[in-house]
Amino acid sequence: MAELYDAILSGNISGAQEAASTSLGGGQPAGDILHQEIIPAMEEVGRRFEANEIFVPQLLLSEHTMKTAMKIIAAALVDSGVESAGRVVIGTVESDLHSIGKNLVCSMLEGCGFEVIDLGIDVKPQAFVEKAKEKEGTIVALSALLTTTMPNMKVVIDALVEAGIRDTTKVIIGGAPVNQAYADQIGADGYGENASAAIRAVRTLVAS
Repeated sequence: MAELYDAILSGNISGAQEAASTSLGGGQPAGDILHQEIIPAMEEVGRRFEANEIFVPQLLLSEHTMKTAMKIIAAALVDSGVESAGRVVIGTVESDLHSIGKNLVCSMLEGCGFEVIDLGIDVKPQAFVEKAKEKEGTIVALSALLTTTMPNMKVVIDALVEAGIRDTTKVIIGGAPVNQAYADQIGADGYGENASAAIRAVRTLVAS
């Protein structure tokens, strides 16, 4: 399965397809493929991105390659009953139409074994609340790329409080104008300065 790991790191889409199919067809459990190859590969991609060893184009290519492999093993994962690493509801807050950063985080979360519910862009606070209500322990991830839409992150947190589920719902925020100080200011539980940092923050919240 090292071939799948290497294919994801190099962005070799056809190689990833072949490696995933070969491993699955050879009787390798889908859960092993996920936990021994795909997740470590995406973790290494994140490390290289943070270390400036690769940049956004390579990150996007590895993300697309990972998704190709995930499609091949998805049905087998469901059939084998592999549990997700956690449930994350993610979206760009109301009035903000940017999605690139959010999409990267979504892909890396999926590659690391999380169940991801992507609400898209320009998401109203109540939409986050309704999805968070579906399962206790859900993590809500909020993205904003504009200083004018940042305040809507606090609106979502207030909506979770009003709905009575804030104590059981962790919130992580991220986006270009956002920083740790702002996360502390609005009462968020975590902050991710980039995609790989967001994954670490989500894992910390799940562990807590």
